Amino acid sequence: MTAYDVIVLAGGAAKRLGGADKPGLRVGGRALLDRVLSACADAAVTVVVGGRRATARPVVWTREVPEGGGPLAALGAGLRMTTAERVLVLSADLPFLGRGTVDALLTAAGEPGREGALCTDPDGRDQPLVAAYRAEPLRRELALIATEHGSLAGLPLRLLTAELDLARIDAGPDASFDCDTWDDIAAARARIREHGAVLDEWITSVKNELGIDLDVDTALLLDLARDAAHGVARPAAPLTTFLVGYAAARASAGAGPDEGAAAVAEAARKATDLALRWEAEAEASGGEAAGAGGSGGGTADGTAGGAGRDAGREGTGTP
Repeated sequence: MTAYDVIVLAGGAAKRLGGADKPGLRVGGRALLDRVLSACADAAVTVVVGGRRATARPVVWTREVPEGGGPLAALGAGLRMTTAERVLVLSADLPFLGRGTVDALLTAAGEPGREGALCTDPDGRDQPLVAAYRAEPLRRELALIATEHGSLAGLPLRLLTAELDLARIDAGPDASFDCDTWDDIAAARARIREHGAVLDEWITSVKNELGIDLDVDTALLLDLARDAAHGVARPAAPLTTFLVGYAAARASAGAGPDEGAAAVAEAARKATDLALRWEAEAEASGGEAAGAGGSGGGTADGTAGGAGRDAGREGTGTP
């Protein structure tokens, strides 16, 4: 993928949220701003236009002039901090923005003759703050607008997008879902807990919380946990997955994320094979015990008559 910079607009008064710190509001345990930053983690330069705050990864901070001057003024301030040929432009309140949408925007913006690309929402409305632009025409149009109107403050984004040749990307209902009201925040928090999404959301949140850059094969680990719980005992499931992670970390110390993922897969394979061997032994022992019990006075654990009771107390301290 061609190098790109990103500008995240994180200012604004959030009037419909009662003036709350919108970029800092949490969905799935992560700040909205951090969720956006995670979708563009490979940007060469990340500029956030807004008040400084703690973020999950380093960014360059700047403010629009005047503060509160609106999205065009914020975009102009951010653009001065970038150098890449393509610039991703995002608002800070997109809880479901994913890497796939980012890639689609950057690819469409690079098509011959295009000056950028933006997402459209399910109602067909343009979303200029979920977009990628070629830097040169973006700078040109912002300069022309500023000359015509005296400044960029207080001007609507449509003055910019109307002058650019932009591709439209239908990225589905989630990519452009933004959080302008408390109802939006509640809907986003409920959506991440839906059955089809909750595990991926949780794993992503845990990786971000722990600072882990690793592709986790969730299905592989779930299969391992199932086999350990079924073939050994229920508490074996979390303990085994912990040990797999520890073993993988030791095996891939100093290596990159790809090697780490391979180490997890190999450790999980070994642990799964072991759990299946335990299960097979238990099934074989059960069959042998049943055969012994049917052939003459054996007990359910496969021992003879009275010996089974004594054997069951051995090592317990009972006289």
